[in-house]
Amino acid sequence: MTYDTRGRDAVPGDGRDETVEERMDRNWNELLQELRVTQTGATLLTGFLMTIPFQQRFEDLDDYQRTLYLVLVVLTVLATALILAPVSLHRELFRRRMKPQLVSAGNLFARLGLVVLALALVGVASLLFDVVVSRQAGQVVGATSAAVLVLVWWVLPRLVAGAAQRGAED
Repeated sequence: MTYDTRGRDAVPGDGRDETVEERMDRNWNELLQELRVTQTGATLLTGFLMTIPFQQRFEDLDDYQRTLYLVLVVLTVLATALILAPVSLHRELFRRRMKPQLVSAGNLFARLGLVVLALALVGVASLLFDVVVSRQAGQVVGATSAAVLVLVWWVLPRLVAGAAQRGAED
């Protein structure tokens, strides 16, 4: 995507009077606020998973549970890496006048990180219920968690956006 950065209104008629640079700064700051919350959660989840093998009951896990656990470690590390990637990217692109590219790439990393984090959350809920209650309970909780995350992280935002679009057209 190319951006005209000659000081004109970034999106005429959108109700904001901001240049492309101002819009990119605002978008970057909004993305950082979202990432702060997500980074904390992903990092805590990763740390929690890293302590599990040092617990006595870890030896009692069956092959399915150990495999699921290892997949979850990989997913949480990947989610953390993706969610932290915009920070590293910012350090590399700092003062190079590449804010539109930074915002675009940061948005992509954040979205990918959320998808991987959602998979990890589903798996963690499933593993915990599998260990504490039963395999069937783990599968039910995993499927329910997946449905809830899809609903609130994907479906609901689209419904809100569609309602806003219809309201703007009326």
